[in-house]
Amino acid sequence: MVTMISDLPWQFTTLPLDPATGPEAVRTLASGATASDGVAPLSEHSLLHLTSPLSRHLFAYAGEQLVGYAQVWQDRAAELVVAPVSRRHGLGSALWEAATEAGADRGWAHGDLPGAAGLAAAYGLERVRELHRMTRVLTADDRTDVTLPDGYTARAFVPGQDEEAWLVTNAAAFATHPEQGSLTRADLDQRMAQDWFDPADFLVVEHVGAPGRIVAFHWTKVEPGARAGWAHGRDGDEGAGSTGETYVVGVDPAYQGRGLAGPLTRLGIAHLAGRGLHEVELYVDGDNVRALRTYEGQGFRSANVDVVYATREREPGR
Repeated sequence: MVTMISDLPWQFTTLPLDPATGPEAVRTLASGATASDGVAPLSEHSLLHLTSPLSRHLFAYAGEQLVGYAQVWQDRAAELVVAPVSRRHGLGSALWEAATEAGADRGWAHGDLPGAAGLAAAYGLERVRELHRMTRVLTADDRTDVTLPDGYTARAFVPGQDEEAWLVTNAAAFATHPEQGSLTRADLDQRMAQDWFDPADFLVVEHVGAPGRIVAFHWTKVEPGARAGWAHGRDGDEGAGSTGETYVVGVDPAYQGRGLAGPLTRLGIAHLAGRGLHEVELYVDGDNVRALRTYEGQGFRSANVDVVYATREREPGR
C-alpha cells in the first residue's frame, strides 16, 4: 500500500525483516525515538521478537529509510514507533489502523506521551492498564547483608539446574499476569542468551523444608552499558549514570504472607548496590496495591507510567 505524506512517499510492508540487517534498523529507529522522547517506544518483548513469526510486523519506509514500525503480539497487543521527523503527517494513525487490521485490539503507550494519548482519543480507545516505572537512588547504606525469615536461604540461580523449578514458581506467582505468567522454557532460554544475563544477578530463595524448590526469587538486570563502580561518580555523586533493574520479583503463593516480600526486595537492592550502581528501577502494575506499597516502603517513587489503551469492548487487563 502506497500513501502520500505531504510530498514524501512512504509505503507499508508485512515482509519479514532481513535477519542480518532488519533488527538493527528497528533498533536504530527506536533509539532515535528514545533520544527525542526520553522514553523507549518498544518493550523488551518486541525487541526479542523482531524476527519472530509469532508476531505480526508492519514497516513503513520513505524510500529505503525505515520511518515507522509496529508489532502485533500473539495476545493482540501492539507497540508502534514513528521516526520523530516523520510525525504529525498521519503515519501513526496509519500504523495503528494497519495494526488493527492485523489483529490488534489494544496498544502500549510507553510514557503515555501526548501524541500517544491524542491518537488513542482519536480512535476512542480507553485506558485499561497502567504500568509504573519506579526508581530509587542507591547509597552505600544499601550495601548491607539482608536477613531472610528463619528457614529461608538465598543463592544465585544455577543454569542447567534451576530452569524448570523457576518456571513453576514464576507461573504460580504471576498466574494472573498477562505477560510474565505465560513465560515458557524457550522464553527463559532466550533471556538467558542475552548479553545482559548473569546468573549471579538472578537470586533465588529456598526453604529448608522444601529442598530444591524455589519459593521466591529476585531477578536483577544490569545492561552491559551501565557504568558500575563508585569510582565513576563525579562531584560527589557516587556511581552517577549507572542504573540496575529489579527485573522480576516473585513469591510462590503458598509462601506469601510469611514475611518474605520486604526482605526479598532489599536483597536485590543490596545486590545492585554491591555492584556499585547509582540507581535501581522496576516496573509494577498500577492495580497491584500490595506491591506498590512494598516498593514505596523501600523508598521507590513513580518516575513515569506506561499505559495500555484498548477498544471499549475489550475487558480491562486482558
